[in-house]
Amino acid sequence: QVQVVESGGGSVQPGGSLRLSCAASGFTLDYYSIGWFRQAPGKEREPVSCISGLDGSTYYADSVEGRFTIFKDNAENMVFLQMSSLTPEDTAVYYCAARPRISLRCGSEWYQYWGQGTQVTVSS
Repeated sequence: QVQVVESGGGSVQPGGSLRLSCAASGFTLDYYSIGWFRQAPGKEREPVSCISGLDGSTYYADSVEGRFTIFKDNAENMVFLQMSSLTPEDTAVYYCAARPRISLRCGSEWYQYWGQGTQVTVSS
C-alpha cells in the first residue's frame, strides 16, 4: 500500500541545519507529488515545500524560501528537505505527504497519504 515515512528530525541550535527524509513505498515518485508540511504547537498545519512528479517542479513557502531545499532521488524513492539557517520559528512537527497526481499543488487538502511526522526543535 501507499506509505510515506519521515525521518531525520531532531534538536538543533539556531542557525543550524537538518535534513529530513521521506521514504516512499507502494508507488513511484514519477507519478506522485510529495509535500512537506509542518505544525507548530497551537498553530494550524502549513505547507512548507512541495515537489511534483515527472518534471520536479517545486514550491516553497515564503517563510522558508532561500533556506530550505526540496529534492528527490527517484531511484531510491526518497524525497528530502534540506533545512538551513534554522530559527526557533521553524520548530514544529514536520510531515511528509503524497498526492497521486503529477501536477504541483501545495495545500494539505490536496494530499491523501500522510506520514506520522518527525519533530524538529530549534533552540539554544
